[in-house]
Amino acid sequence: MSGPQRFASPFHRPHCLAAAAPAGKTKLTHPGKAILAGGIAGGIEICITFPTEYVKTQLQLDAKANPPRYKGIVDCVKLTVKSHGVQGLYRGLSSLVYGSIPKAAVRFGMFEFLSNHMRDENGKLDGTRGLLCGLGAGVAEAVVVVCPMETIKVKFIHDQCSAKPQYRGYFQGVREIIRQHGLRGTYQGLTATVLKQGSNQAIRFYVMTSLKNWYKGNNPNKDMNPLVTGAFGAIAGAASVFGNTPIDVIKTRMQGLEAHKYKNTVNCAYQIMKHEGLRGFYKGTIPRLGRVCLDVALVFVIYEEVVKVLNRVWQTE
Repeated sequence: MSGPQRFASPFHRPHCLAAAAPAGKTKLTHPGKAILAGGIAGGIEICITFPTEYVKTQLQLDAKANPPRYKGIVDCVKLTVKSHGVQGLYRGLSSLVYGSIPKAAVRFGMFEFLSNHMRDENGKLDGTRGLLCGLGAGVAEAVVVVCPMETIKVKFIHDQCSAKPQYRGYFQGVREIIRQHGLRGTYQGLTATVLKQGSNQAIRFYVMTSLKNWYKGNNPNKDMNPLVTGAFGAIAGAASVFGNTPIDVIKTRMQGLEAHKYKNTVNCAYQIMKHEGLRGFYKGTIPRLGRVCLDVALVFVIYEEVVKVLNRVWQTE
């Protein structure tokens, strides 16, 4: 009996087991891979979704006009195309292209760095810790990339509405902003931006982490179909929109060409409530919802797929 028993198990291969990951333990993503994959994902995503960001920003800025220029989303698109052509919907894209790559790189790199230190002994990250890691990632991207990038983008879009636009291109526009307002001019609305990005990523990574844990169950290394990842990303994006659109509106107002009218972030919120009521905090929600759901879904799908490719060609263990 001892002879047959010795070969009874087809899994009696010690050299194969040594190369495999411990059962039930999550494989960690190296921060370097996260930075590269995040940058690629961010660059591709913004080129696809920018027109919805343009419309959202225009509607938020238009709320202060008396009377408003636009009747709604469709009217905004029609008037923009009529006045500036289809390329008008891409006004300010260059500032986001230059910023989206490092933004997503910082976001995912910081998230993986933090999450690798906050997982339990089996490598699992629960929803609460996912929220904290997302918060850290959002604050990091806000300070390093998002605030100057968003300030420039909003000024470019707002400038297009002026009778005599002063920004002729990205680099000329940036030089003009710095000349007029100094380097601090690219950091208008920093507090609101930190609040927005921090809450954004906290909500998104909390929802995404919770849904992934539910989907994978007891097998943390279970492969996720890109369609499932996209669906989870869209849900996470929608949750963040309903959770922090008021902060996004305040941030946009603080970064516009009329930001000097507000003493600070709190005063901006007070002025919106006083003159526009609670509805004023939800200007641009619908176009933002469409853009963010697509945005987050695309970013997570592209990120996960790029990481899979990197895991095959870049050994970090």
